[in-house]
Amino acid sequence: MQSLRALCGLLAAITLVPAFAADPPVTGTLLLGQVAPFSGPSVKLAEEFNLGARTYFQALNERGGVNGHRVELRTRDDRYVPAETAKFAKELIEQDGVFALFGTVGTGTTLAAVPVAVAEGVPLFAPSTGADALRTPLNRLVFHIRAGYHEEADYIVEQLAVSSLRQIAVFHQNDAYGKAGLEAVTKAQDKRGFKVAALATVERDATDVADAARALLAARPQAVILIASYTSSAALVKAMKKLGYAGQFVATSYVGGKSLADELGGEGSGVWVSEVVPFPWSEGTPLQREYNQAMQRAGVPHRSFGSMEGYLAAKVFTEGLRRAGRDPTRARLIAALESMQGWDAGGPRISYSATDHSGSHRVEMTMIGPGGKFLH
Repeated sequence: MQSLRALCGLLAAITLVPAFAADPPVTGTLLLGQVAPFSGPSVKLAEEFNLGARTYFQALNERGGVNGHRVELRTRDDRYVPAETAKFAKELIEQDGVFALFGTVGTGTTLAAVPVAVAEGVPLFAPSTGADALRTPLNRLVFHIRAGYHEEADYIVEQLAVSSLRQIAVFHQNDAYGKAGLEAVTKAQDKRGFKVAALATVERDATDVADAARALLAARPQAVILIASYTSSAALVKAMKKLGYAGQFVATSYVGGKSLADELGGEGSGVWVSEVVPFPWSEGTPLQREYNQAMQRAGVPHRSFGSMEGYLAAKVFTEGLRRAGRDPTRARLIAALESMQGWDAGGPRISYSATDHSGSHRVEMTMIGPGGKFLH
């Protein structure tokens, strides 16, 4: 983790005042580039985010775009391999000429994309990760729309504490994402005087979790926090339940709530999932109604937290473009985004400034109910 922080600290220092040597204004269609795992075990995370974003941009383009510019989202499949993320990010910038990188999925993958963005002076908008290494210190090229893992972990541990569940174990992925999440949970527990009851790791997307399940069960935790992919997390829940565990499971938002519920099937009922975007099956706010109507018009039969995140990311990015004027440049986009103070996205309020690109601090708890339906 120290090496990750050191790298991102260096990148942030380099980009406090980013230089845009070649930053001509956009004159036609504005291209965005998304590098994400469009194949492999984490494919649903990429597909859902992309679906929500494309649905928003499709509706935007049908209305004539923003300031006369249509928005096109181009994609590359990194298979959740950081080296591939860097390669394709560079390709999208240098060969496709994208205006910005958009919606990278994962911690290690996003960390690999940042040096490319820095070298090219290209903004990286709405990475689907809450890693602190991407937020502190500030990198002026990177803008977030979701709460960080430290905020999410603090909320989870507080909810468990309120429910008198203080013996908390952690099951985490053995990569940058899992280590970032573990650090966040450990700090949240230390803050309250708790000790991590037990730890178990899993390789990325692995489903051989028998040893991890037995090790965690032996510690008799009241709750297990899942910081792993939906495939690994579902495998652990099933394995521990088979061994007789009846405690509480809690997954972080990055698991992909609907994907986890689908993977668990009938064994998902009662699992908590913290979320950082509005509940997609409700219509209580203008954003939720707008999202549901757009998905219906696009013929999308299902809703998900992932597609809500992609939809919200596209909407916030579009507001930045609107503020950047009819001839947007990357420098103008950054200045425009940093002018957004408490901007109302239809319920969620998004804030950026020259010293803070967090965007949102929203976290709430959901639960998988009978039949895989989410309760809010």
